[in-house]
Amino acid sequence: MLGRSLLRGWRRRCPNCGGGPLFHGFVRVRRSCAACGEHLHHQRADDLPAYVTILLVGKLVIAAMIAVELTWAPPVWVHWAVWPTLTVLMSLWLLPRVKGMAIGMQWALGMHGFGGEDR
Repeated sequence: MLGRSLLRGWRRRCPNCGGGPLFHGFVRVRRSCAACGEHLHHQRADDLPAYVTILLVGKLVIAAMIAVELTWAPPVWVHWAVWPTLTVLMSLWLLPRVKGMAIGMQWALGMHGFGGEDR
């Protein structure tokens, strides 16, 4: 159940049914699922998605930056053009997916009000 909920969160779908969208807007969580009615308003993802996104993007960008420098040694302006752009794009792409996974994990483990009487 945890793996399925994490995958649904990665796809930004309801952790209960996988059908309804988890967010409206960029990372604003819906109050409830449009497909199954599961209440989502009590999730507490807080800062975890931002921390995980920073960690992953930082590790990947730094590793790529070092590899490119050691392999091709491009001029400094290439580094200034590529790496900040790549960092921002990767962060924007990854943040809602990581937040969806955090909510999916909370739902699967019954945390923060997700473990209601009917589960």
